[in-house]
Amino acid sequence: MAWREVGKKSICANLTKALASTKSRDVLDPLSTPILEDALKSISSSIKHVPVFSVSQSSLGADNYQILPNRPLTRRFHASPGLLARRRSDEPFGLKTPKKEKYVKRESKMQPPVEAPYVPPKPKRTTKSLPDRTIDIFEGMTIGELAKHANESISTLQEILVNVGEKFDSEFDTLSIDIAELVAMETGVNVRRLHSNEGAEILRRPAVVTVMGHVDHGKTSLLDALRQTSVAAREAGGITQHLGAFVVSMPSGASITFLDTPGHAAFSAMRARGAAVTDVVVLVVAADDGVMPQTLEAMSHAKAANVPIVVAINKCDKPAADPERVKVQLASEGLLLEEMGGDVQVVEVSAVNKTGLDNLEEALLLQADLMDLKARIDGPAQAYVVEARLDRGRGPLATAIVKAGTLVCGQHVVVGAEWGRIRAIRDMVGNLTDQAKPAMPVEIEGLRGLPMAGDDIIVVESEERARMLSAGRKKKYEKDRLRRIDEGRTEAPEPSEDVPERVEMPIIVKADVQGTVQAVTDALKSLNSPQVFVNVVHVGVGPISQSDFDLAQACGACIVGFNVKNLPTSLSLAASRASIKVKIHRVIYHLLEDIGNLIVDKAPGTFETQVAGEAQVLNIFELKGRSKSKGDDVKIAGCRVMDGRVTKSSTMRLLRSGEVMFEGSCVSLKREKQDVDTVGKGNECGLVIGDWDDFQIGDVIQCLEQVNRKPKFISSESGAVRIEC
Repeated sequence: MAWREVGKKSICANLTKALASTKSRDVLDPLSTPILEDALKSISSSIKHVPVFSVSQSSLGADNYQILPNRPLTRRFHASPGLLARRRSDEPFGLKTPKKEKYVKRESKMQPPVEAPYVPPKPKRTTKSLPDRTIDIFEGMTIGELAKHANESISTLQEILVNVGEKFDSEFDTLSIDIAELVAMETGVNVRRLHSNEGAEILRRPAVVTVMGHVDHGKTSLLDALRQTSVAAREAGGITQHLGAFVVSMPSGASITFLDTPGHAAFSAMRARGAAVTDVVVLVVAADDGVMPQTLEAMSHAKAANVPIVVAINKCDKPAADPERVKVQLASEGLLLEEMGGDVQVVEVSAVNKTGLDNLEEALLLQADLMDLKARIDGPAQAYVVEARLDRGRGPLATAIVKAGTLVCGQHVVVGAEWGRIRAIRDMVGNLTDQAKPAMPVEIEGLRGLPMAGDDIIVVESEERARMLSAGRKKKYEKDRLRRIDEGRTEAPEPSEDVPERVEMPIIVKADVQGTVQAVTDALKSLNSPQVFVNVVHVGVGPISQSDFDLAQACGACIVGFNVKNLPTSLSLAASRASIKVKIHRVIYHLLEDIGNLIVDKAPGTFETQVAGEAQVLNIFELKGRSKSKGDDVKIAGCRVMDGRVTKSSTMRLLRSGEVMFEGSCVSLKREKQDVDTVGKGNECGLVIGDWDDFQIGDVIQCLEQVNRKPKFISSESGAVRIEC
């Protein structure tokens, strides 16, 4: 090492000076030797790892001096625990010198980036770990309470509040119910608003009664008898296909809000919405027809909504009416009637003769008194959309029933994912009104978009708050829609080779109101089969437009219109030129039947092998001595066709004592020495089967054909439809 060489040079220089001073003397002073040794020891001790030098006295002379280095002392010992502990204790106290780490050269910015595969970041939560949870929110909720309900950290909610633009000081700050909903939706949970009635004026309100039952059991006729109108006569096909709401003033002076629901199987969602907003369900059952599928469905809707039921047995004036049989059927389905010790009232009525209506009114008012129906009158309103439609002159219209509070014209509202400022409020007769009280059905206009039937109406403070809440709900709905699509893709089974590929049938649905759009869409989706997939690519409210034709031409879709205006001449010509199928109907029966037949025609079908005819071998003929050009000897089976027909182009199956002996193609088929293609029942023929000549009298030859079997469109008495493959 360099430092060791430097140390040696300095030592040699000092020794040279010392020896020079001693050479000048004739006799060596005896005292100089210890001095010289001390000097050498001090010099050697100042430099580490340099061996100690000593001067041998025996070699000292006047002119000769030898400097001998001492060999370093080598110690050999066994490492005992005590010795190791003593050696560790000899280490100095204090901070230890940090070890030198390996030097890593920093990469310069001018070097090209290293090509590495992209590793996506791990998601915080998978889609399956996000169930559809619903939390309760209320006015004055603190940030800490919201974090506890949403199962999120306070810091996460504070970040969302900063993005929303809300100021906060601590986790104990209160939030408005609109901001709480916005923050909760950002975390991916659904919300349910809770409103407090503290300090509010609570008064009695009219009862909301929903009339439900099977199709053609007289629901609308019964309501016509109550309000002295003729709505049923104006319905297309004589059946109700919309959800109607109106107020009926009873002879006693009381008023009741009625909801008329359709009875067809396709309108199940409408009946569910009616049961969700009602106080009492009137279950109408025809005395001559009894309990039917939609009757049972109405009972299940009422039980799911925890709503009391009043049974009205209609058509008691008919000769075939049997009310007692209806009561027994209802009791067997779990409905506890008053006559049998239960609490469900039963009234026998006739809508045609207008008998029993007073008893029905009395039963409804008694049920309302038992429930003690009250609602908050002042404060912001809460309403429920039962139907929505698009008017050409007035824009989006929503039919709603106020549940609490007072809905005032000019307020900013949020309806589902849409918002707007109420421009006008009309009652169900069409008269303008300034406000709507609880249990009052009204039609509001002024919305920016068409809401969905079943959405809640909430009143907000300002337009800015309405815009913000509407945008947040749209974002949440879109996330949920994409998540459902993703889950459907992951859960879809892999197509197997045995299952034939499904044919897609795209459909565009246009209807007059939002409720019928949903009903028609659900009914069309129920026509899905293993062979045809009904894909509803677009739905809308209003007449069929040019944009619908453009979309249909782009994706090859069929346009279905329900209760919409007929096409103008220009669009009809454009549809015929572009070969676009347009189906417009006003009755749900005819619509589903027409689309069902269209699906059956589009289905590829399944090929099956069936026996087209049978022939019995009566005799065997053998042709011998044929030339080489005509081939070997041939055996001909003389047969008689016993059933069906025998075709030359079909496959032949030979049966002997019920056992299949051979299957092959027919080489030759003759009747009366003439080649023919088909031989009918009762005729005799001769046939030759390729690669088979072991015929025996009594054998049965079957003629097999491949038949393409199409699916069937089946419609039940209740109106339910399906495609059976």
